[in-house]
Amino acid sequence: MDVSTLAFEWTDTNRYWLIEVPIRVGAYVLVVLLARYVLHRMIDRATTRRARTTDDDAQTVEKKPALLRNLRDRVPSPTSALRTAERRQQRAQTIGSVLKSTVSIVLLVWFVLTVLNVLGVNIAPFIASAGVVGLAIGFGAQNLVRDFVTGVFMLLEDQYGVGDNVDLGDAVGTVESVGLRITTVRDIDGTLWYVRNGEIARVGNMSQDYAVARIELPVSLTADLNRAETVALEAAQHAVKDPAVAEKVLGEPEMLGVQDLSPDRVTLRMTLKTKPNAQWSVQRRLRRDILGAYDEHGIDLPYPLPRPPANLNAE
Repeated sequence: MDVSTLAFEWTDTNRYWLIEVPIRVGAYVLVVLLARYVLHRMIDRATTRRARTTDDDAQTVEKKPALLRNLRDRVPSPTSALRTAERRQQRAQTIGSVLKSTVSIVLLVWFVLTVLNVLGVNIAPFIASAGVVGLAIGFGAQNLVRDFVTGVFMLLEDQYGVGDNVDLGDAVGTVESVGLRITTVRDIDGTLWYVRNGEIARVGNMSQDYAVARIELPVSLTADLNRAETVALEAAQHAVKDPAVAEKVLGEPEMLGVQDLSPDRVTLRMTLKTKPNAQWSVQRRLRRDILGAYDEHGIDLPYPLPRPPANLNAE
């Protein structure tokens, strides 16, 4: 073989590795970067609320993110428009971050496999090994995967949000943050609970749509029940006329009658429909007013105690 043939073969081989391979790899890099940019922009547009100005009154209206446009909002009703918009945006941004991460990982895997194929590497063993490794990781991290999947569905279904009062089983309190893996709940004692989403078997949300204030009224066995019911109902009706209480209620007090009978007391039950998260303050106010009305009308409570004389501290 002469020198000219060797030079031709050397030049042809190097032309492939020094020209064709870098050009193909560079083209794939550009494709990946362009696809990532376009897809991320699409996700941003779908997860960002935009302001729209009406032509009639020139008012600015916040449009719902496109990603949540067909999903129901379970925000407390009634609630402020600002809180509703913030809650939607939080859901959309969290879901959007998951979509962005998924897009980036898929594009990176495709790029690596494509470059290996260009370099002449047999990628079949890599795909088989990746399947085995992925299966092993899936078994080892199945709790983590379950947490993420459950978190995504919770956000899509809007089961709860920041500020809601919820019962998650072991943790009961106010939601402070909602993530894809962890939900934090602060209870009435101030303890902050970190709850894994995959361990939440049920969710009791006390901040959606409306609430019911339930008042249990114990009276003595010798009390006139009809009179006790009438006095309690009148006291409750008078209390809801107070503007501070009226803005929290959605209906009228309803006396349900005898709820429980025990050897030492009769328990009456009254209910009142209220706005979300307002049932506890309404309960406290009605109990106070009903207690005063019972005392005024001489309706005995169980185990009545003698009153101290009015001049107990008088000299």
